[in-house]
Amino acid sequence: MHEHDHRRLGRELDLFGTDPLMGAGLPYWLPDGAVVRHTLEEYVREVERAAGYRHVYSPVLGKRELYEISGHWDLYSDDMFPPMRLGAEEVVLRPSLCPHHALIFRSRGRSYRELPYRVAELGGMYRSEPSGVLGGLTRVRAIQLNDAHIFCTLDQAVAEARAALELIARAHADLGIRAARYRLSLPGEGGKYVADPGLWRRATAMLRRVLAEAGIAYEEAPGEAAFYGPKIDVQVADGAGRESTLSTVQIDLHQPERFALSYVGADGARHRPVMVHRSVIGSVERVVAHLLEQHGGAFPVWLAPVQLVVLPVAAAQEERAWEVLAEARAAGVRAEVAGVEEGTLGARIRVARHVPYQAVIGPREAVGGHLSVRLRDGRRPSPVPLPALLDQALAATRSRGAALWD
Repeated sequence: MHEHDHRRLGRELDLFGTDPLMGAGLPYWLPDGAVVRHTLEEYVREVERAAGYRHVYSPVLGKRELYEISGHWDLYSDDMFPPMRLGAEEVVLRPSLCPHHALIFRSRGRSYRELPYRVAELGGMYRSEPSGVLGGLTRVRAIQLNDAHIFCTLDQAVAEARAALELIARAHADLGIRAARYRLSLPGEGGKYVADPGLWRRATAMLRRVLAEAGIAYEEAPGEAAFYGPKIDVQVADGAGRESTLSTVQIDLHQPERFALSYVGADGARHRPVMVHRSVIGSVERVVAHLLEQHGGAFPVWLAPVQLVVLPVAAAQEERAWEVLAEARAAGVRAEVAGVEEGTLGARIRVARHVPYQAVIGPREAVGGHLSVRLRDGRRPSPVPLPALLDQALAATRSRGAALWD
């Protein structure tokens, strides 16, 4: 286990955990971890809304027939949980969101004027991963995926896929994520792929064009495609050099055909849309694991589960500490008090070393209008009034920058 292994940091910072009664590969989120997750989810919804996506919710179960139509049952069932019988029907925990979004698209007639139709969801899906590959948040059986599907004309597909790639680049810049490489994932040998050479040629040619127009160098990876089409994978590496896929863009000509999706064109005739799959930050589990390791647990201010810890020196200052806490929370700053019952001041400062701002309240601060501030990078700015400290925290949150203090 390397120094910044997310499993060790997750336990140390009380972000997530596991229990044998819940099962392997099924982590739970503790309150501070839930804050990080919620903040990421709100961020990605915000950037998707600005990019023209509409958000939906769909159920985590579907009838077996749904996955027979999509092709999952024939080509992906080894990675799915067994079906559950409900009366005369069988239902399955979904392994992906795309079949549900295909049904949403076909829920009523569509016109070319509505295209591209961009549907996004932060939704749960389930994969029957072997116990030997499970670990922390990177390989789990219950996945919360930032997913979206764009239904568009054939002429729009390249531009939409490229826009998705640009959205990924923007989100990675905001999060400080550095791609290890880009991969064009292609089919390999064997029967786990849709048997339609023409489909693969057309979809692959479109993704090559996307990468060429974006000026992105990439490597080809036979055997890494989705069963229904090729994809662009954005690869990241952890502190030990292990590589994994975080974000993806896929062009799918298979499922629109299987679900008989159509729209009415300008000519009044029915046409088949293209389905572009894309995930900006991948699964919430994997991106949190990556960010934990990248930042060594010291999240940027806007992502930090606790942004300000208030540290009374002695019991006599605790009343003022709780007043500071109330004002900080009212202003929208995530704050906690580390009281004297939790140990010496030095011990409490060490425990809070990942918190961006520490406000120490001694006898002078308890009666005065200024606070002594310690930053987690070791700097100690001049004492400031509480409103100025809160403004710093809120400005850093709004900018999503890396700076602690201006």
